[in-house]
Amino acid sequence: MRRNSRSRFTRSRTLGNNEKRRKRSIFATRKVDPLLSTEELPQMRIAGQLAAGVLEMIGPHVEPGVSTEALDALCHEYIIDEIGCTPAPLGYRSSPQQTPFPKSICTSVNHVICHGIPSEKKLKSGDIVNIDVTVIKDGYHGDTSKMFMVGKPSPHAERLVKVTQECLYRGIGAVRPGACLGDIGHAIQRHAESNRYSVVREFCGHGIGRVFHGEPQVLHYGRPGEGVELVEGMTFTIEPMINLGKPSARLLPDGWTAVTRDRKLSAQWEHTILVTADGVEVLTLRKEEGSAI
Repeated sequence: MRRNSRSRFTRSRTLGNNEKRRKRSIFATRKVDPLLSTEELPQMRIAGQLAAGVLEMIGPHVEPGVSTEALDALCHEYIIDEIGCTPAPLGYRSSPQQTPFPKSICTSVNHVICHGIPSEKKLKSGDIVNIDVTVIKDGYHGDTSKMFMVGKPSPHAERLVKVTQECLYRGIGAVRPGACLGDIGHAIQRHAESNRYSVVREFCGHGIGRVFHGEPQVLHYGRPGEGVELVEGMTFTIEPMINLGKPSARLLPDGWTAVTRDRKLSAQWEHTILVTADGVEVLTLRKEEGSAI
């Protein structure tokens, strides 16, 4: 999700320091969408597990020589015909002015940060690709993404993918009632920067439920004790985007694809989570992860 309703690509060039501080203060106090009822939570669990299943299904097909268009077609068929869901990205747009997203999944390869559009270009050995899946089941959204390494990746690509997943897990580990959104961002930022990587600022996690992208906006950087306080029943995504080089992003003319300005590698992992009475439940947990979180 792009941070705020307006693009930070343009805002960062026009706001003065005082105005930036004022915007940050407003952002820190933003409210969350209404919490789902106890009766609705099982529907979120179902949507989350169905989304996780799409990533489990597509994994064996991610190999050298396959196109991201072909991966999208496989996911589209599976989402609709096999699990009876709707692919949320297909036709989605955040404003009437935005071109609708043309595919059922996002495929972000190498220096693409997020929202890559599947195409006929074929993957090659050494590529890394993020596959981002969101399904709608009975009106509820499950949103998750995973990094895949195609063939034999380079050591620095493999390390970036590993550390980015650790950043996701550190962020999830900070979730509990009474904690703040800043605690999540701080945990992610500290781990990324301690490994000499950078955190993308232009995009963030988001509230999710009956609405695809809701409040709160979950930044992947921050300071402990700041931002919205977490309460039992909140559902949102954590989806850190971590760059090998500088954090700056650039939006391509298609209006969707975000890439690193320095064209160095980027990685992302995402889970939909629920704040529970004593901590956190990962609604999109995959079988392969077991007790890793």
